Amino acid sequence: MLNKAAFSFWPVGVALLAGAGLPFQATSNAAVGRALGHPFWGAITSLVISAMVILPLLGAQRAATPAISTAIQGPWWLWVGGVFGAIYVGGAAVVTPKLGAGGFLACVVAGQMVVAMVIDHFGLTGIVPKPVNLLRLAGIALILGGVLLVHFASTKQPEQRSSHASEVDTVVSH
Repeated sequence: MLNKAAFSFWPVGVALLAGAGLPFQATSNAAVGRALGHPFWGAITSLVISAMVILPLLGAQRAATPAISTAIQGPWWLWVGGVFGAIYVGGAAVVTPKLGAGGFLACVVAGQMVVAMVIDHFGLTGIVPKPVNLLRLAGIALILGGVLLVHFASTKQPEQRSSHASEVDTVVSH
């Protein structure tokens, strides 16, 4: 029988799985966008398929009919998730081919962390405030430095192979 501690790890596993899927989502959306003729076609394809996956899950969970009238009376920011989801999916389809999966996701993580710190600091969207401090700022600086390293390492041109290396390849292949 699983104990209580084991159940506390399942959200971490789900989050890791969700994160592991992002590079595939970004690159496949970009590829389907190329195949369909525009990156935004890749984005809309992703969103439609997402709905096709989630709707049966709602049925399987026997989820109650949504309380739209209650949600409409809520704060304005209840609705920005869909907007930002579209920005993410559309942005991924457009820029992943230019930045690569690693470069794109490094930027995504950096953007997430900067905005998450602002949300935490001010307690936005109803969460308990967690003030910015020097260690948290240092963490953001490290993340931003990592973005620069990933980006510049991927834009560096490969070094020309020496003539000696070419000669070795020729000898080895014969």
